[in-house]
Amino acid sequence: MDTIPRILAINPGSTSTKIAVYEGEMPVFLKNIKHSQEQIAAFDKITDQFSFRKNLILQQLKEAEIDLDSLRIIVGRGGLMKPIESGIFLVNAKMIKDLRSCIYGSHASNLGGLIAGDIAKSLASAKAYIANPVVVDEMEDIARFTGHPKFKRKSIFHALNQKAVARQHAKSIMRVYEDLNLIVVHLGGGITIGAHHKGRVIDVNQGLDGEGPFSPERSGTLPVGDLVRLCFSGKYTEKEVMNMIVGKGGLVAYLNTNSAYDAEALAFEGNETASLVLQAMAYQVAKEIGAMSTVLCGEVDGILITGGVANSKWFVNLIAERVHKIAPTHIYPGEDEMRALAFNGLRILKGETEAKEYR
Repeated sequence: MDTIPRILAINPGSTSTKIAVYEGEMPVFLKNIKHSQEQIAAFDKITDQFSFRKNLILQQLKEAEIDLDSLRIIVGRGGLMKPIESGIFLVNAKMIKDLRSCIYGSHASNLGGLIAGDIAKSLASAKAYIANPVVVDEMEDIARFTGHPKFKRKSIFHALNQKAVARQHAKSIMRVYEDLNLIVVHLGGGITIGAHHKGRVIDVNQGLDGEGPFSPERSGTLPVGDLVRLCFSGKYTEKEVMNMIVGKGGLVAYLNTNSAYDAEALAFEGNETASLVLQAMAYQVAKEIGAMSTVLCGEVDGILITGGVANSKWFVNLIAERVHKIAPTHIYPGEDEMRALAFNGLRILKGETEAKEYR
């Protein structure tokens, strides 16, 4: 009897490695492998964690009695590589070299492609891919200008979830993603808002370094003059300033929590500061949506709001009441990255799309 072809999705995070095995659209195994701070601290570099994490994945699959020979597609979370167009990319030697060297940045997601490639290499009938990494770049040239030639705007955003939600929405209204103009809002630890024009994200705020609205962990766009003066005040190191912008900004700085849920609870208990801060965050998100509507020349088929913070009806309503005249607002709460990875693998398995080559 032939084995049913399966898809293995791998999503390494800073303190966890999530894995999922799918048969078609159905998950047959899901596991979130947690890593303690002590375990992670034992490695000097993120890429040094490669064998540690890969062996844990193989151990979990073995304990779940997953036949590795049933795997046909292994799709890893794409890491920090050179800017690429959206799509599904075959893991090749060039990609492995760039992910391993961390030449474009060091992040746990770099391990996704590395581990997927190594596991697939040991199997006769499996191939390894990555799908829509954060470095997806489809921005138009005009959107790259900053105002000074020494600086250029970059495309780094929640491409995997934004693209998956956009396709899901298109399917739900019996349309094709490539025929729609959408504004997709990802509300997570970082916030990114993309203008999707006929299947391409032609502009988006660079959420990694905190451009755009402030978020649970990021300061967002800060007053440049004040930031420069702070940098040269002698009071802070470069690392301390970067921590203000990414990691210890936003809700962390204002309310000492990176949980929008906890911040909302404070607001509902009568904490006026928490209420005003959350309203300001929603206000800034709405402003960015308005900006992206001009990128699309006002021709917007829908505003899609997704990510973990989208579970808050109160917060989403704060945004919707400011933008509802731009286009209909649709809520897709949460971020199911494992499903998004697996469904990209399924598109390859079904022959709905072809894998691209990383050069």
